[in-house]
Amino acid sequence: MDTEEIFRIKALRKVYRSGTTDLVLFDNLSFRVCEGEMLAIVGQSGAGKSTLLHILGALDSATAGDVFFTGMRLNALSEQDAAEFRNRQIGYVWQFHYLLPEFTALENVAMPLYLRGEDRRKADAVASRWLEEVGLADRGQHRSGELSGGEQQRISLARALITAPRVLLADEPTGDLDNRTAESVFGLISRLHVEHRLTSIIVTHNLSFARRCSRILSLEGGMMREVLPESLLPSQG
Repeated sequence: MDTEEIFRIKALRKVYRSGTTDLVLFDNLSFRVCEGEMLAIVGQSGAGKSTLLHILGALDSATAGDVFFTGMRLNALSEQDAAEFRNRQIGYVWQFHYLLPEFTALENVAMPLYLRGEDRRKADAVASRWLEEVGLADRGQHRSGELSGGEQQRISLARALITAPRVLLADEPTGDLDNRTAESVFGLISRLHVEHRLTSIIVTHNLSFARRCSRILSLEGGMMREVLPESLLPSQG
């Protein structure tokens, strides 16, 4: 039985206007992502990897081309429908954790459920379970400034997954962490990917981590190509 197609990207083009000239970030990108894949996207800084991730998550729009999510054309969604798609289907983790400093770790994790209008006690109970999932059950009442960088990123991962999304989009999730902490956080992402049957798309400069994903795409010179894990040399950052 064929694996279900989650994303289908067709002839994607992104152009930025810079003064009187056009900057073509990428052009004619076409690829697909199947359910359950852990896909790494690699490439030099400025290649457009983060922009591509934003387009897949309906946070940005392409200049031309189409993005389909399980057959639904994302670039045809209204702003309200796009917001609903993001809230229901996508979990995001960024290089910087973006935790709200005035709230506790538990409240930060529960925030997406608060914003849905769910009962606060129920939301807090789910957040507590997610704190256990990421190994921070004893840190729930601490504010972000009292947590280490690795702990903050674990909190942001729990917040991303509390809504039970189908897809995890992670943009350099270990980029701000030292090597040992980065290894721990990537290991956690890998475990949660399997246990929660996620489809994960991870932008990373860390080629060692990319090699451990099920598939690797390289964005270079505005074009996408698939690369074999063994073709990438291990990196430290």
